Amino acid sequence: MTESPNPAATRLNALLAEASQAPLDTAQTQRFEALLSLFLRWSARINLTSIRDEEGILSRHFVESIACARALPAGISTLLDFGSGAGFPGLPIALCRPEIAVTLAESQGKKAAFLREAVRVLGVDANVHSGRAETLAATFDCVTLRAVDKMERAVQSAAKLVRPGGWLALMTTTAGLPVLKASAGAEFIWDPELLLPGSDDRLLALGNRAAPPPA
Repeated sequence: MTESPNPAATRLNALLAEASQAPLDTAQTQRFEALLSLFLRWSARINLTSIRDEEGILSRHFVESIACARALPAGISTLLDFGSGAGFPGLPIALCRPEIAVTLAESQGKKAAFLREAVRVLGVDANVHSGRAETLAATFDCVTLRAVDKMERAVQSAAKLVRPGGWLALMTTTAGLPVLKASAGAEFIWDPELLLPGSDDRLLALGNRAAPPPA
């Protein structure tokens, strides 16, 4: 007997198609199903995000994060999701870009516990830093930020964690972007912004930190 497709998986791929994004392959679809199931179970107990309905989770958290993952430049091997919260975009990046070792930094204990469980269930190449991202000593090929508290100050801190030649990826709004670019500092050269699926206001901005000139 042929197994019926999961309705959530069907809806997720339909939303991706509406956004002119390629569908997920079978293995990715199964892992996103597992992430959705885990997210819904934990959301019933703790406040992971303000969006709790399945359609909102798929359209805002999953589709936007998948679009971000696919837009990240090639050659990234390490990535920090700064203030990861419920793991967006960090977990979808780990699912869509398995060549990237992802660090999920989250200071709230309950959310960090969710992230550790998600990493275990999904089997992705990711680790959870249960603390403030600013305390990390490492630098990364890419640092992502999305819906972080005190975003302007967070961008200032995140910029310092991007290695020379690396990338800062900001998921923000058209109105919020200019001040965030200024917060990142003059070392960053910005690509043209990419509108995120389903919005004429939310966007992804990619800034490349200039490498120092050769000695």
